[in-house]
Amino acid sequence: MAADKNIPIIEPYNPLDKENIGNSIANVLMSNEKQKLPPEPFIGAGVYAIFYVGDNSLYKPLAEYNQDHDCMYPIYVGKAVPQGARKGGIGLGENQGPALQKRLGDHAKSITEVNDLNIDDFFCRFIVVDDIWIPLAESLMISRYKPVWNSIIDGFGNHDPGSGRKGQVQSPWDMLHPGRSWAKKLPAGPKSQSELSRLVAYYFKTNEILQRKGK
Repeated sequence: MAADKNIPIIEPYNPLDKENIGNSIANVLMSNEKQKLPPEPFIGAGVYAIFYVGDNSLYKPLAEYNQDHDCMYPIYVGKAVPQGARKGGIGLGENQGPALQKRLGDHAKSITEVNDLNIDDFFCRFIVVDDIWIPLAESLMISRYKPVWNSIIDGFGNHDPGSGRKGQVQSPWDMLHPGRSWAKKLPAGPKSQSELSRLVAYYFKTNEILQRKGK
């Protein structure tokens, strides 16, 4: 019997498809309880999301959305892999150490050093997962939300580059939020604070989810 061309073919769901795995991890991350930044010490590596609820006018649409929806739209997404991952040990079951808590602590320190952000206005959610899934889940989260500190204002996750990197300038994040001690030693970046502020404003103006904040 010939197949009817009018009958739709439904693709079977494959739970082991990379995108489905990434979505599964991301969904669990976003359903985990929110915590203050930084969280209490714990052991584990994985993926995290940071949320803002403060009164900095630059991030008003984001803060209002997170106030209304109990922190469901991240300002930044990142990952923390075990130290052994850099030596080819990823996925081999080695002790993960406090990689995730340390990374979140580093971010908290960055925020406390700047003048226009308050650490009390930040929360986080995170998930500890096997090392092999960490990059996939981070990539999916960034693709899903396109957080402003990942997509528009780069540099929040930067470390002190040291004295050996010639030509290094302040990142957009450090230009917009001056105060990190090591960043003060670097020359200014190519975009001014006012230019970066306009980019952030346009990001929020064109973000359909955040524009529907109360709906």
